[in-house]
Amino acid sequence: MHDRALRILWLCAALVAGTAAAAQHDVVIRHALIYDGSGGKPFSGELAIDGDRISAVGQRVRGGGRTEIDAAGKAVAPGFINMLSHPEDTLFADGRALSDLVQGVTLEVLGEDTMGPLNAKMRELAAQREGDIKFPVNWSTLGEYLALMEKRGIAPNIASTVGAATVRTYVLGEGDVQPNAEQLAQMRALVRQAMEEGALGLSSALIYSPGSYARTDEIAALATESARCGGMYLSHMRSEGDRLLEGVDELIDIARRSGGPAEIYHLKAAGRPNWGKLDAVIARVEQARAAGVRITADMYTYTAGATGLDAAMPPWVQDGGLEAWIEHLKDPATRARVLADMRDPAATWENLLLRAGPEGTLLLAFKSAALKPLTGRTLASVAAERHQSPEDTAIDLVIADGTRVGVAYFLMSEENVRRETALPWVSFGSDEGGPAPEGVFLQSNNHPRAYGNFARLLGKYVREEHALSLESAIHKLAALPASNLSLPDRGLLKPGYVADVVVFDPATIADHATYDKPHQLATGVSEVLVNGRLALSKGVATGAATGRVVRGRAWTGRAGGGCRASGRDWAWNP
Repeated sequence: MHDRALRILWLCAALVAGTAAAAQHDVVIRHALIYDGSGGKPFSGELAIDGDRISAVGQRVRGGGRTEIDAAGKAVAPGFINMLSHPEDTLFADGRALSDLVQGVTLEVLGEDTMGPLNAKMRELAAQREGDIKFPVNWSTLGEYLALMEKRGIAPNIASTVGAATVRTYVLGEGDVQPNAEQLAQMRALVRQAMEEGALGLSSALIYSPGSYARTDEIAALATESARCGGMYLSHMRSEGDRLLEGVDELIDIARRSGGPAEIYHLKAAGRPNWGKLDAVIARVEQARAAGVRITADMYTYTAGATGLDAAMPPWVQDGGLEAWIEHLKDPATRARVLADMRDPAATWENLLLRAGPEGTLLLAFKSAALKPLTGRTLASVAAERHQSPEDTAIDLVIADGTRVGVAYFLMSEENVRRETALPWVSFGSDEGGPAPEGVFLQSNNHPRAYGNFARLLGKYVREEHALSLESAIHKLAALPASNLSLPDRGLLKPGYVADVVVFDPATIADHATYDKPHQLATGVSEVLVNGRLALSKGVATGAATGRVVRGRAWTGRAGGGCRASGRDWAWNP
């Protein structure tokens, strides 16, 4: 009996020792169909992770994992990159960025206007203008904001560009003024500072005040500064509608002058009269690429955009910022002039209301509790109820709410959207925050792209409509944007690369958010690993603070960081 007990103990010890010896990796994913991000055909295999890096990818991984994931019947892919994301405030309310996390997004790239640099006046106005989500604005530089987010604990990785309008506001305020040589030099210095803090490039939003007041030479000067710091230029162009081709020409010109690449934010041809311009846009981009100027684009997979009622009113009335704009609208003579401009089909500014029409303008977000019941209604229905014109109603809503009022504009052709998804130089961005279907987020509506942009690509355009293959879509969700952003160790399932990994079911992944009911999570993603740790497990957020700040090439915290003499001193991916 004694010998038998000893033998049992010895066998148990051997089993424990064998298990420990087998557990050579932190994570092993088995029985996977691996899409490595290159765009090549998938293969059956396994993947191992140690620390925050992928350590092995192949048909069979030697050794076990302290965590083992069975991916039978599922695809395993590099984590998805949201090329234009706006979780700047939503991360304060929920660091999970849940709406994106459950779609497989592992890197949120913030852009257009940015969270730094901020001077004292900008901090004051930012706090004053906050909507449903409240948070202290207690940072000054972009680098400080990014570090704060990481310290608070977030699930996704985050990165940011530096906003051209942000540095303009820092130096010039929100008025329609032009910089002198000294002021432009100060703006360039702010871009350089943000780049050395880790920004990935310069971004602009040229239909909105005060960004719309900037002339091409100003943007080109700032983009040149970004390029010499290893960053690209990304832009919501001066027009996506009636002057779309001129907007593309300006972006290409800025890229050529800067010495760096450029990206078109949320590629579209907005407004029915402009739908036929997509061929010319594609031709211009491909001609520039053939000539050695790298132009890329990103998009969201919907026919409506979302912004504010500021995109329905002329820039001149917004001179001086939000509060000045509202005061201007209260003046009867100014209001009459604004109404005439809003109805002018030949106006030279980007009037999204004119192109969408009041029936195609959906009210999404108000600050005022008294106006929140209008959420989800069209501008046309509210105007009819008030016995007003849609333009008068838009003006009154801005005055009453004290904000730009969040709206969706139905502007695009489904045929164009489908076609754009397959363009080889197009990646994807939600142009939205990272909400959750709970708490403070339910006080306003989001565009459904916040909850469904990436799942919609994989479900609707890949699986159902065959607009592009799954391996191509994954390449355009991961390796392509990583390459465009000059991130050398992301976007591929490859040993040594950062272990941002998504496990999903290609047969079931789907978006569920609608314009009527936007707060609905996508389904079909089971696991998401960020920096080698599970942020989503069996479809449920772990709550782990897995995310980090991803910084650009000029970040001075890295060996070899810092800016160079010219954008041409950097190697740019083709």
